[in-house]
Amino acid sequence: MISVVILGAGNVATHLYKAFAKADDVSVVQWYNRSLKSLQTYKNDVDITSDITNLKEADIYILSVSDDAVADLSKQLPFENRLIVHTSGSVNIHDLDKKNMRGVFYPLQTFSKNAEVDFSEVPICIEALEKTSHPILKELAQAIGCKSHRINGDQRASLHLAAVFVNNFANQLYRIAHEITESSGAEFDILKPLIKETARKIEELSPYMAQTGPAKRHDKKTIKKHLSLLENDMHTGIYKLLTKSIQQTHGKKL
Repeated sequence: MISVVILGAGNVATHLYKAFAKADDVSVVQWYNRSLKSLQTYKNDVDITSDITNLKEADIYILSVSDDAVADLSKQLPFENRLIVHTSGSVNIHDLDKKNMRGVFYPLQTFSKNAEVDFSEVPICIEALEKTSHPILKELAQAIGCKSHRINGDQRASLHLAAVFVNNFANQLYRIAHEITESSGAEFDILKPLIKETARKIEELSPYMAQTGPAKRHDKKTIKKHLSLLENDMHTGIYKLLTKSIQQTHGKKL
C-alpha cells in the first residue's frame, strides 16, 4: 500500500485524489491546502488540513499547485529526506527544495474540475533524482491504471510545449470555428464528427501523412474565398499563418 499526502486543491489535485481514492493499493492519508474551503466536500473521506506544520508521514508527498508556488511550498515542508514530487510539465525538478528526495509525477492530460477523466488513458511522465524513487512512482502510476514513461527534464519540457499546441491551441481553433459557424447560424455540432476523425486518424498515420485540405492542395481559389469570408483580422492572420506553415511543410508556397 502506497501512502500519499496531496498538497493543493486545483484541477489536477482533485482528479488525482479521486483516482487514488478508487485504487486498492493507494491510501491518501491527508490532503493539505492553504484554505480548507476547497476541501470541505471531502472532509468525511480524508483527513484535511491547512496547517503545513502538521503533515502526516507518507511514502510520497504530491505538490499539485500552481507552477509559481512549487518552489516556495517545497521549502515550507517541515521535514527532510522524504520523497516530494510535483505534477507540473514545465517546472524544473531542481526547483524542489534539496532537503528532500525530489521527483516529478506529471499526468499529461487536460483537466477540468467537472469533467470526468479516464486515467487508463492518461500517460504519467515520471522523473526522479534518486534511482530508488523511480520504482515507487511507477507503482503509483500503475495503481491508478496509468502507463508511466520515464523521461528527463528536457523531454518533459518539450512534451509540455507540444501539449500546448495539440490541446490549448487546438481548443482555441475550435473556439474560432465556433464563432465562424455562429456568425452564419450554422451548428457547430455538425463539425464534431470531423474533429473526432481528425484525432482518430493520427492513431494510424503520422500528422504529416494525415494532412489534407486546401493549403496542402495549393488550392488558391478556395483559400482566397475563405479569406474573403473572414471578418475578424486576427482570424485572418491565423488562417494565413497556418496555411503558410502547411505549405512550407509540404513543399508549396502561397
